[in-house]
Amino acid sequence: MSNFWDSNVWGGLNVVAVLLISLLVANMLKRSIRFLENSLIPTSVLGGVILLVIAGIYDLITGDVMFETEFFGKNGYNTMEVITYHALALGFIASSFKTANGKLTKKRTVEIFNTGVTTVSTYLLQAVLGFGITMIAALVISGFFPAAGVILPFGYGQGTGQAMNYGMIYENQFGFEGGKTFGLTVAALGFLSASIGGVIHLNIIKKKKSIKSAAPEGELRSEQVQANNEIPMQGSMDKMTVQMAFIILAYLLAYLAMMLLGMLLPGMKSVIYGFNFLLGVLTATLVKIIVNTLTRKKIIHRNYINDFLMTRTSNFFFDIMVVAGIAAIRLGILERYWGIILILGVVGLVSTYLYNYFVAKTLFGEYLDEQFLMMYGMLTGTASTGIILLREIDGDFKTPASDNMVYQNFPAIVFGFPMMLLATLAPVKPMLTFIILIAFFAVMNIILFRSKIFVKKKKQ
Repeated sequence: MSNFWDSNVWGGLNVVAVLLISLLVANMLKRSIRFLENSLIPTSVLGGVILLVIAGIYDLITGDVMFETEFFGKNGYNTMEVITYHALALGFIASSFKTANGKLTKKRTVEIFNTGVTTVSTYLLQAVLGFGITMIAALVISGFFPAAGVILPFGYGQGTGQAMNYGMIYENQFGFEGGKTFGLTVAALGFLSASIGGVIHLNIIKKKKSIKSAAPEGELRSEQVQANNEIPMQGSMDKMTVQMAFIILAYLLAYLAMMLLGMLLPGMKSVIYGFNFLLGVLTATLVKIIVNTLTRKKIIHRNYINDFLMTRTSNFFFDIMVVAGIAAIRLGILERYWGIILILGVVGLVSTYLYNYFVAKTLFGEYLDEQFLMMYGMLTGTASTGIILLREIDGDFKTPASDNMVYQNFPAIVFGFPMMLLATLAPVKPMLTFIILIAFFAVMNIILFRSKIFVKKKKQ
């Protein structure tokens, strides 16, 4: 039995405390320093960078690794990696419970579908370029892992959690030393790219036309917090507790599904558990369908799921995921790889910027800048980064850009799932995977630009 003063009792809690305190400090700095406020760097990213710098200074002064001291249970890095892994899935699950409102016209359905296809096409572009760079690097650097560049779309396109997941798969299953840290570093560069590209584009827009930064959000209306026929905020069980219970129920079902699949496919265990977020979305959707069905049949008489609280909860999980993911970067492990990582970062920034601007200009001309900023922010950082950039020119979300981001998930998952499987083939058959990725990218662009390609053929 552990004593209450042992490090294994307090270590994990101290890690969480430091992560949350870094968010408070980062928020204070962003509000106090004009440069940081104008930089559009998310608070969670700044919080992670602060911890990264403090840990580096501590290591230099003391010669010890800060997050491996007794204060953090001698296992702080592992704790932060676990937090990043779970927070990714929990954030997606909370988002999946929210109600999808509004009727979709044929035009809006096409735009949403095109947004989903753009997402996957950008993943593929990042994968092809990243993979090409690291295959060339493997010819020059002895022992370098040639498939490392496939992490680029997971770091830029999907964020910290998935970058770490695939880095972990490459590290544990294929022997890529420092794979987790490599993935986390690529994801951190993605957030930096979102800020750099976002600021550049906003300045371009300001020169072309007069725009003002979005005003802060006003007071919430009561119906935004609580809809009709919902359970009260404070009943026999607090409403927040109810939301958390639904989220954990869905995640438990996802875990049971992963256990079952792991037993059926033992050779795919790393990949299966890397898809915790995807299985979480599926189980959350299943739970939501069951609850909605029971409500329609009057078996359940009140609405238990609250959109406002689910949004707050998902944002909390994504914030804690990002700050933990960046703080978990171990700079010493990447000494040999910095040149390649920086090249990947620059290529990721430029290619994502140019490709998404071309798509927005070609297919979303009515709200070109709004669609571009939302997509570019999301495909270099996370959905929240896309919203941060979008709010700079569309604070009230009057254009359909924000809705496109929400509803595009289904086509993106359908088309994107094969690429996730290809990522596990890359270390085994690199050249074959590279060719398939190029072909896949070409097919997705034919689907994306079908209205332009086939109209031209008809005219001819």
